[in-house]
Amino acid sequence: MAEVYMAGDFRNGTTFEMDGNVYKVVEFQHVKPGKGAAFVRTKLKNVINGSVLEKTFNPSEKYPAAQIEKRDMQYLYQDGDLYYFMDNETYEQIPLNKEQIGDSLKFMKENMNVKILSYKGNVFAVEPPIFVELEVTYTEPGFSGNTTTTAGKPATLENGYEISVPLFVNIGDVIRIDTRTGEYMERI
Repeated sequence: MAEVYMAGDFRNGTTFEMDGNVYKVVEFQHVKPGKGAAFVRTKLKNVINGSVLEKTFNPSEKYPAAQIEKRDMQYLYQDGDLYYFMDNETYEQIPLNKEQIGDSLKFMKENMNVKILSYKGNVFAVEPPIFVELEVTYTEPGFSGNTTTTAGKPATLENGYEISVPLFVNIGDVIRIDTRTGEYMERI
């Protein structure tokens, strides 16, 4: 029997089938009002067409898990609007566009290993490693000794993405980023 999710078990990243479509949970919140039954408020992304839907569920509602294929691939290079990936086992190369890659583009650099997610042969997402290390290519000079404040400053990374970093981070530093939140973790 196929795996089944109860709505009360939804977490970010859960993929399931509903009404003939496959949805990925983008946000979820368990709500227990003072009166009445608990419910799960979600923001769902249709993995095939990318549309976003907000829906509330009874926590005991059941939905079949979507059989998502994950393949380990290496990001090779960008050519125009296409990004090329190579299967680490078969060496087959596939081109993907920005829509298929989504926000993961912010964390990728050439030769990085990622997971390509597909449903019935249609690629819908690229999953970078949970932690990535990227070099800072531009940021305003920091102030030495100012390490106690929580203030941040913008920094441009080697792949062109901009992120907020602590004031003590400098050009040339390699930083670790949590790709689940998109936030600076530490200087390497």
